[in-house]
Amino acid sequence: MHKNWPEMADELSAAIKEVRLGTPEVMKAFSGIAQAALTGGNIDTKTKELIALAISVAIRCDGCVAFHAKAAVARGASREEVMETMGMALYMGAGPSLMYAAQAVEAFDQFAEEAEVKK
Repeated sequence: MHKNWPEMADELSAAIKEVRLGTPEVMKAFSGIAQAALTGGNIDTKTKELIALAISVAIRCDGCVAFHAKAAVARGASREEVMETMGMALYMGAGPSLMYAAQAVEAFDQFAEEAEVKK
């Protein structure tokens, strides 16, 4: 389960460079979104990186974890802040999954009922 996160970030940076070269306009737009989202405002950039780290965990994106953990360190986040953020990530990862599971069962039941009627 142990991963070399700095190595992963470096390797992904090289791969992302290739995507940037292949799709310059899309990546320019993506970079613009990132810059706009991280621009200071009512929420400081450290908190924004902690939010991004929590989302990275909730959606299970290894590369996102690597980049946002690195950015959280760079923005001065403490381990205690990260641990509290992880509590929220666990809460949100589980809750949405429960909601989607209920919807998936409901959808299955509806399609199964529809198939039964057509027999």
